[in-house]
Amino acid sequence: MSDVIKLLPDAVANQIAAGEVIQRPASAVKELMENAIDAGATQIKLIIKDAGKTLIQLVDNGHGMSETDARLCFERHATSKINQASDLFSIRTMGFRGEALASIAAIARVEMKTRKAEDTMGTEMIIEGSVTQTQQPCQCPKGTNISVKNLFFNTPARRNFLKSENVEKSHIISEFMRVAIANPDIGLMMYQNGQLTHQIEQSPLKQRIVNLFGNNYNQRLVPVEEKTEIVNINGFVVKPEFAKKKRGEQFFFVNKRFIRSPYLNHAVEQAYQELIPEDMFPSFFVFLELDPDQIDVNVHPTKTEIKFQDERYIYQILKTTVKRSLGRHHITPTLDFERETAFDHLSPSKGKRVNPPSIQINPDYNPFSSGQKGGTSSRSLSGSINPAQWEKLYPDKDQVPHGPGHGKQTAITSDWDDLQSQDGKKQFLQLRSRFILVPVKSGLMVIDQQRAHERILFERFLFMLKNRKSTSQQLLFPENIHLPENDIELLREMMAQVKALGFEISEFGKNTFVVNAIPTDITENESLQDLLEGIIENYKKNKIELKLDVQTNVARSMAKKLAIRHGKTLSQEEMLALTNSLFACSMPNQSPAGKPIVTIVGEEELSGKFK
Repeated sequence: MSDVIKLLPDAVANQIAAGEVIQRPASAVKELMENAIDAGATQIKLIIKDAGKTLIQLVDNGHGMSETDARLCFERHATSKINQASDLFSIRTMGFRGEALASIAAIARVEMKTRKAEDTMGTEMIIEGSVTQTQQPCQCPKGTNISVKNLFFNTPARRNFLKSENVEKSHIISEFMRVAIANPDIGLMMYQNGQLTHQIEQSPLKQRIVNLFGNNYNQRLVPVEEKTEIVNINGFVVKPEFAKKKRGEQFFFVNKRFIRSPYLNHAVEQAYQELIPEDMFPSFFVFLELDPDQIDVNVHPTKTEIKFQDERYIYQILKTTVKRSLGRHHITPTLDFERETAFDHLSPSKGKRVNPPSIQINPDYNPFSSGQKGGTSSRSLSGSINPAQWEKLYPDKDQVPHGPGHGKQTAITSDWDDLQSQDGKKQFLQLRSRFILVPVKSGLMVIDQQRAHERILFERFLFMLKNRKSTSQQLLFPENIHLPENDIELLREMMAQVKALGFEISEFGKNTFVVNAIPTDITENESLQDLLEGIIENYKKNKIELKLDVQTNVARSMAKKLAIRHGKTLSQEEMLALTNSLFACSMPNQSPAGKPIVTIVGEEELSGKFK
């Protein structure tokens, strides 16, 4: 029997390694940018075409390479970062394995020009599928200019599995932002399809975050700092009121290396306990500095997972540090030393009496009457539903349909009028500013006010989208909205539906939109920045988890953001209006997310509590 085990050629071995190291264009971007950082670059320019499928070009002003180094850098396991195995426990560079460039060259056409500062001539290399096509001297500035063209040209299966251009572009931007946050001392530029999309100058960390995520972050960030024998912690966490529905802006860096760690994420989330709802997640930008011999970064090919020697201690230190920073922010009072004192000398004239201003009150004014001047907008709970006949939707307990989503919550009988009070009004009780309680013949009906309003708004918005019937109110002063690159792509995707609901939005320069009008469901004193961010965040979550069509997704996202929250106190008129509007909906028993809105605690169940 002949021998069957063979030594693979280097080109095949490189392609196999590329499957682990270079999973998508963003992986190549990450490796090239980290090489530029290790080379001491202070300015990096990234050029992308067709989301990296056609071209990924990176230009830096780092140390550059000699002719020999330029040739060796594309060989497997060729690196300048380590010399022996023990060096793995003292790594402070981003790269160390010597696999990235060899893997990229195995699945793309690579062109590189590089020159050291002391050399008069640089070196040009052209490699295609691990095969060197040319190597010759050239004129080029100090540093390295490397172009990766036609990525995965010889691995069509991997190329076919790439996602849409928007998805791949989003991954590239994420890698770019991670490098930008970790290295505020480096200037960065990014071009996409010939257009400059990011230009970030060297700046302190806080300013770098504000430049990347918008000026509104200037007031959201809370500094975090702690120095111990085990770990040094610094960075920023975001105030609890700006928590999000998705783990989007959560960044951990260990020795300036971005990592993913559910264990450390849990430490930060525990620090926010009782400050944010259970289904919300805090945002943070936290840097950990440890001795390299206390961690192991050689765990995963992407180098985003590391092992800590004292992980439990770091957990406790991180949790305590974040909690103390949040406590200082929320509890310690601040003194305003910049109070305007120019009017302090003004006082009432001697001998004259100053009368306080009077307030005129109209005792007959009813804010829920749409015919009166100054009545509420369509955001009010009264809506345009007949407020008296909703209980007739349930003619008799025996005729109520049963099935999923029904049960006790549908056991509402037709003798609602027998339960009215002496003055002829239905009496509602609000429990903990969350539930609306009202007696019915079969017991006690309980309504979740937030879910009820979500259902009302969802059906209203869906009707407006399908019938193109919406009303807008012009803003006295147009407002500029600044959004991150990822959110801009989503807003463009949902722009037609957003405009159909009454927004007038147009692009206005880099990462900025101008809002000229808003739907009448929105009050002008709301922050449009927070409103749009919340709508986009809900849209993103629905798109990933539920794969809804754009119309339904936008309607659900708007309803989720604009619905009244748990904790809002309602008057008797508002609770009546909310209930009437709810039972005029096509599906009053379930929220848009499929959760129950109404339930009934039966008389027998109540009686049983007193036995």
